[in-house]
Amino acid sequence: MNTKLLMTISAAILGAVGIILTFMPQEVSHFLNFTELTPIVFQILGALYFGFAMLNWTAKANLIGGIYSRPIAIGNFTHFLIGGLASIKLVLHNTALTSIWICAIVYLVFALLFGYVFFTNPSSNNRAA
Repeated sequence: MNTKLLMTISAAILGAVGIILTFMPQEVSHFLNFTELTPIVFQILGALYFGFAMLNWTAKANLIGGIYSRPIAIGNFTHFLIGGLASIKLVLHNTALTSIWICAIVYLVFALLFGYVFFTNPSSNNRAA
């Protein structure tokens, strides 16, 4: 698996979400009908996403999988798996949340990909050039 591509795409998505949550928390709260949440929660979540994006971006050239960059693989795998499962739980109780369905699918795809990276050993041809 080309981990450089996986890390780049996840960094881009997480970075975009992080920037949106950091600079437009009230708009996101209104769009998702989460008006009871304060904007500071979304700003902190945006900082978390942006931090993960920077981690993935700076680690994209490393060999990832097996014992290589294990903390990065574990962090991404657990983040996307737990986020995906939580999103599925939310949409099962409210099926009208189309945007959450999309997020859940994206999260679960990344969870599968990072799970594969985490539980398999990379071969020498997977090294990013």
